[in-house]
Amino acid sequence: MIAPEIRIRQAVLADEPVLAELDRVSWSPLHAVLPAPEPGERFFHDERHLPEHYLVAELPDAGVVGYVRLVPATPLACNAHVRQIQGLVVGEDARGRGVARALVRAAMERAREQGATRVTLRVLGHNAPARALYAAEGFVQEGVLPGEFLLEGTYVDDVLMGRSLG
Repeated sequence: MIAPEIRIRQAVLADEPVLAELDRVSWSPLHAVLPAPEPGERFFHDERHLPEHYLVAELPDAGVVGYVRLVPATPLACNAHVRQIQGLVVGEDARGRGVARALVRAAMERAREQGATRVTLRVLGHNAPARALYAAEGFVQEGVLPGEFLLEGTYVDDVLMGRSLG
């Protein structure tokens, strides 16, 4: 169930401190292949991580509680119809309120607005909650890269998922 009080909006540069902290405290090997962010690390740190690539979720009682990153899948013109979700984070205190589902739906709507006809993503094989959320939102498993990542001494699959926006 999506809570009606969830507000989804475009990220702005002023969100950087709260998004950086959210990223830092939410980091987990369940969903991350990069090392944990350090305190004080910038969130919008290069041209591939700009505010316009992010939608944020706000709750009236908590402010910004999550984000989704949506970008073109590649820089190729022949692939311009595809957007890719490259990050979805919801703070622990906001989980179970429909924030992740609202962010995924908003990302699909944003992709449509950008002229995309397809959205893809990659999710770690051991991240059952995320895989279930994406499946519930119409994503299907399209491929698996077995043992693609070595995380905390365990080989983890990289699962490729996608869905049409038609």
